[in-house]
Amino acid sequence: MAAIGYALASEEHRPAALVRHARLAEAAGFPFALISDHYHPWVDRQGQSPFVWSVLGGIAQVTTQLRVGTGVTCPTTRLHPAIVAQAAATVAALLPGRFFLGVGTGENLNEHILGDRWPPADLRREQLAEAVAVIRLLWQGGMQTHRGTHYTVENARVFTLPEEPTPILVAASGPHAAELAGRIGDGLITTAPDPQVLERFDAAGGAGKPRYGQVTVCWARDEASARRTAHEWWPNAAVPGELSQELPTPAFFAQAAQAVTEEQIAAAIVCGPDPARHVAAIRAYLDAGIEHVYVHQVGPDQDGFLEFYRRAVLPAFR
Repeated sequence: MAAIGYALASEEHRPAALVRHARLAEAAGFPFALISDHYHPWVDRQGQSPFVWSVLGGIAQVTTQLRVGTGVTCPTTRLHPAIVAQAAATVAALLPGRFFLGVGTGENLNEHILGDRWPPADLRREQLAEAVAVIRLLWQGGMQTHRGTHYTVENARVFTLPEEPTPILVAASGPHAAELAGRIGDGLITTAPDPQVLERFDAAGGAGKPRYGQVTVCWARDEASARRTAHEWWPNAAVPGELSQELPTPAFFAQAAQAVTEEQIAAAIVCGPDPARHVAAIRAYLDAGIEHVYVHQVGPDQDGFLEFYRRAVLPAFR
């Protein structure tokens, strides 16, 4: 069954606002949400980046039905997988049956901050596979030790565990990551309805597992305003190739985005108040076989977006 969710963009909003948005999203009829886990925003204009695990604690206190996942956490460099195991277990205990851990190989933007080397993509995938194994080991309970290629855990026990197992979904935007997601994940998170990604995910063991896809939009009362807001707040949507993984600072993203035009952003992001365009963007994911689609509204007007979706978009999928 198709489900339409909401994206909590930590890069754009302060922690109390994110908690409020989660409560409003639940009230508007969104059954699930994913929240980004960054150390930096993509560009300085976005302006925020609170610690996601604190925000999730707040969300747990103001929602009763909303299912929430990280979209996504990198458990390999900035955060050791043993710490992610404890943090995610605590949040899962606060959100019983309503939390999943989304993981990925990360971006240099967030993972370089402690002076660690930013490894090539194949090594990042290798690290992620071992990190997920460490997390699953610690979630078994009891005292655990792991001595692997990339991580060491000695005599560690996560005492606070949820009553139900926590799914781990793996992000992928290319075929190699999709194969890893199918092999080690309980589901897939992606940002485009790419048939090659979905086929590789299924072939590697992902068939029948849930798939989540993010759609980025900018609702406003008129299309021109939406285009201006999207271009101002989210120019990184049109930054090409692998730069999103490789650039180390928001200033570098801002430099790369200087060449991005408003027309290019409007081609990458659904802009404006026409519900048919929003519905069509979501249906492209559903038609590709991605049954959970979550929508990221760019810019400060989350209240208007949530009311628009409650009234004009979500009913199309019920």
